[in-house]
Amino acid sequence: MELTHILAFNLALFAAMISPGPAFLVVVQNTLSSGRRAGSATGFGLACVAALWTTAALLGLDVVFTLFPWAYVVVKTIGALYLLYVAYATWQSACKPVVDHAKPMHHAFRQGLMVNALNPKSVLFAAAVLVVIFPSNMSLLENGFIIANHLILEIIFYTALAFFMSRPAVSKGYLAAKLYIDRCSAVALGLLGGRLLIGK
Repeated sequence: MELTHILAFNLALFAAMISPGPAFLVVVQNTLSSGRRAGSATGFGLACVAALWTTAALLGLDVVFTLFPWAYVVVKTIGALYLLYVAYATWQSACKPVVDHAKPMHHAFRQGLMVNALNPKSVLFAAAVLVVIFPSNMSLLENGFIIANHLILEIIFYTALAFFMSRPAVSKGYLAAKLYIDRCSAVALGLLGGRLLIGK
């Protein structure tokens, strides 16, 4: 394994993280509604499970999903239903006033865990990236480094995202357009959940 492999891996992860998927949207939503600490806690939960998915990919869990398609379908269905639930809750709360620190950090962390834990496409993505970028037969130390690198990169990204989204100008703009932002976020999460539910 060389430095260029790690750089390529990090670029692929960064491209995936900045795409408007459920992880990105949940961090933004929690930061805007409950503050920087809640957003960072959500990101930490996402990062922990993302690193676990990379570990699973290194151990060959993607092979298990290939051999037992029903397992993939079960996890995917549960994940899709959870995203639809989050979308519904976000839509329902759009008209409610914002209460400071409305979501405790442990709830935000748990939500981050759930969003990534119930998305089996994460392990398939990680497996595809690992196969394309890294050489085969890597050592245990090299595998551990890849996992730690993934965890640290996600924590840094989501912490920076929460910091940016919690800036006064951004928060003020959110409060002024809360109804529309929350409803758009709910629709986006609902569409992602629906796509996960009916997609291959």
